[in-house]
Amino acid sequence: MDEKIYVTRPFLPDRKAFDALVDQIWQNDYLTNNGPMVQQLSQKLCEYLNVPNINLTVNGHQALEIGLKGLGISGEVITTPFTFASTTHALTLNGIKPVFCDIKKSDLTMDETQIEFLITEKTTAILPVHVYGHPCNTQKIEEIANRYGLKVIYDAAHTFGVRVRGESLCASGDVSILSFHATKLFHTIEGGALVYSNVDYTRVFNAYKNFGIEGEERVDYIGGNAKMNEFQAAMGLCNLPCMGELIEERRQITLHYRERLTGVAGIHFFEPDRDPAVHYNFAYLPVLIEKERFGVSRDEVYDRLKREEVFTRRYFWPIVPDFGCYRAKHEKDAIPVTRKVGEQVLCLPIYNGLSLEQVDRIVDAIMACR
Repeated sequence: MDEKIYVTRPFLPDRKAFDALVDQIWQNDYLTNNGPMVQQLSQKLCEYLNVPNINLTVNGHQALEIGLKGLGISGEVITTPFTFASTTHALTLNGIKPVFCDIKKSDLTMDETQIEFLITEKTTAILPVHVYGHPCNTQKIEEIANRYGLKVIYDAAHTFGVRVRGESLCASGDVSILSFHATKLFHTIEGGALVYSNVDYTRVFNAYKNFGIEGEERVDYIGGNAKMNEFQAAMGLCNLPCMGELIEERRQITLHYRERLTGVAGIHFFEPDRDPAVHYNFAYLPVLIEKERFGVSRDEVYDRLKREEVFTRRYFWPIVPDFGCYRAKHEKDAIPVTRKVGEQVLCLPIYNGLSLEQVDRIVDAIMACR
């Protein structure tokens, strides 16, 4: 029987290199609370991403909640319905109403031409998502935000290593939120970060991730525990030097998929790397499957591949407004593009170590569905 192929697998660095850092942690006798490994990773990430400030957290979701609290976001926030649950949950858990803006079929990011129609006196921020690492139109979004006095927080969970005109995509907005989950291109097993240019945010972000504590006798915020530990940071320090090699390997895998499937009626690729201004990270490989042209639906392809032990994912379906916890308030939202894309999108397997022979097996299984 053929080996199972999953949509992703975590990258594991050289074991000896990781063990050496673990030995150092033992020698330091310092496990958490902004230890030397965390400090070193913070510095190296600032250098790699070419950003002035980065604040490491235990995971990306906590980073997003801290960003919302730290910037004083309340009322309503305009965001995308085509995202992972964390984006919307972070708003709702902080008493903020998500207002869904439809997406563009061209790149699946927020349709910036619709944002102004959704702004009310209660709007305090815009929360776009660089979905699959596809860059939002940051210039237009931030022009709108400046016009109305709104904050911009980017969910940049998919964007590690993406650059636009030479600048890190996560340097955009008031704050960008990164995820370093094990499934991400760069990971710390679990982890996340806030990236920002205003150094004044550092104090409040630090407080919110440490129970609101600012000193032995001072607690001015109601915070939680969201600190990255030394073992997470050690994994990040081992993974970071591998990024160039990992991105190139994923690029080659992506090109092989395109070579095999480009021109097949009913299968649509997204190609952000075709834009000379974009240095893409090839973290995901989403396609749209149009039943009318391909002959079978996305769900039929998904089920057929699963029987062949190829496990794709329907990122993101169901779409957020159709979650049981949101449906009653959002089932009538005008988001036609999102609803259509939610029925068609399929993320194909891509990870470091996926062979081109395995890609051929996946493609052959897709073509056999027709």
